[in-house]
Amino acid sequence: MARWCKEHGIVVKGHPLAWNFADPRWLPDDPQTAFRLQLDRITDCVSRFRGLIDRWDVVNEATHFDREEFFRRAPKMTRMWSEIGQVEFARQCFLAARAANPEAVLLINDYRTDPAYANFIERLVDDQGKRLYDAIGIQSHMHSGVWSNEQIRTICERFAKFGVPIHFTETTIVSGSPGWERPRPWPTTPEGEEQQAREVVRFYTMLFAEPAVEAITWWDFSDYHAWQGAPAGLIRADMSPKPAYEALLRLVKDEWWSRGEYESDANGKVRGRVFFGEHRFSVELADGRRTEASVQVGKGLPNTFQIRLPK
Repeated sequence: MARWCKEHGIVVKGHPLAWNFADPRWLPDDPQTAFRLQLDRITDCVSRFRGLIDRWDVVNEATHFDREEFFRRAPKMTRMWSEIGQVEFARQCFLAARAANPEAVLLINDYRTDPAYANFIERLVDDQGKRLYDAIGIQSHMHSGVWSNEQIRTICERFAKFGVPIHFTETTIVSGSPGWERPRPWPTTPEGEEQQAREVVRFYTMLFAEPAVEAITWWDFSDYHAWQGAPAGLIRADMSPKPAYEALLRLVKDEWWSRGEYESDANGKVRGRVFFGEHRFSVELADGRRTEASVQVGKGLPNTFQIRLPK
């Protein structure tokens, strides 16, 4: 799957390397042994997929890892994390991932968006005080209602202060009755789909306007086997597109798509303002000579290109 995505220009991210959501049956009781196995797993995953998956949610939901529910469903993992220490466990996981692939983009990821998460991030540094993460992951499962513009802005401001990109890693807006873990079936409705489309446009537009936001990942592309059985997909269970799919497609492929015609100066130079991404240029001279070229425009890149025409 990862190879297929890379061949088709789709960026792949691994999620997550460490999370105490469930105990494997074979996991030993000894916390120190379990900790060693956890670090070994991180090293194995990150090194084995290097060059194919170079973005990872390293530690998931560390801010409240010791909630009562997780002591019940994952007692060995949660006890191990408690013994190693909330921050120290995360630190060691990041150090293992970095050693396995120094070029990887490593994220801390959490469903908490309050100051408690920010306080945890402040402590996620190495012995020299250097941050261990490359980006901050924000979960945004909005089953019960979509965040207001003010809430979106407050969250972005809270985490932009760390000076690294923000990734909205798990975005959900439902197209049925709002709620949390509702009885199944939880159907999509025409009214819900129209509202979902409006909110998708608003939410994505707000994030697109935030300088610190670098990525948005929609959670559950289809309603088929979606988390909590929610109508959270951009497409229905029968794979037909919802209005939200069409609305998002128009944003990304139309409104946020750079198009234009330019005329060079006497030295053959052209200057333009475009969105980041891959761009295709078609160049034509007055004498009829033509050529085409593809270039990649991105953050931190020179973004200066030379296109040579055939003689």
